[in-house]
Amino acid sequence: MPRFFANPENIGSDMITLVGDDAYHIARSLRMAVDDTVTVSDGTGITYECTLAKIRDDVCECKIISSAQSSSESPVSVTLYMAYPKGDKLEVVIQKAVELGAVRIVPFESERCIKRPKAEKLDRQLTRLNKIAEEAAKQSGRDRLPEVARPVTFSEMLESASDDALALFCYEGESKRTLKAVLEENRDAKKISVIVGCEGGFSEEEAMAARAAGCASVTLGKRILRCETAPSYVLSAISYCFEL
Repeated sequence: MPRFFANPENIGSDMITLVGDDAYHIARSLRMAVDDTVTVSDGTGITYECTLAKIRDDVCECKIISSAQSSSESPVSVTLYMAYPKGDKLEVVIQKAVELGAVRIVPFESERCIKRPKAEKLDRQLTRLNKIAEEAAKQSGRDRLPEVARPVTFSEMLESASDDALALFCYEGESKRTLKAVLEENRDAKKISVIVGCEGGFSEEEAMAARAAGCASVTLGKRILRCETAPSYVLSAISYCFEL
């Protein structure tokens, strides 16, 4: 069943209005008809089953049949902090992170980042990245719309991440604490931050700063993972630990 996200202001007591690209997609790409069924989420975890009452290229009206709290979202809120990788790897990371349940993705700059955001292109890039997140959420049946936030500095990242109940600092130089052990020790955590480096990983100074901020430095095993693989590995482990 086609799935869409609606702004809360477009959700009434018995009708939901879909506008812009979503309306055009319904009318032109899907060629749906009045009385066809769609699923609409408010982006915060409430899902509506609807039938189409009016179809236009720029606006579609959906009659609410029923509503329910999401059953597809994880019981733990996970924010992924990703150091800027090269090329278009960040787009792949965002797509997979959304599929695996992350509620927020925050790019940040670290010492070994080669690619860094350009101020004049930032707004356009964020629009594109959030669109990728939205499409991944639709495809994977999410009822919460994840956010790709504006990039932050390394120190800002640590300050924000350490506010969560558990902040996982994925460090290739760690040899003692495993991801498995730390997750098992924190089964009651409701908010988790996952911090992953770029291609060059983290410096020793950054690792020391992360530990000083209260982050749990963890190893991801005996093999070195690519920077675009590591987030999926960690998010999959969190899903297994808290959802299954």
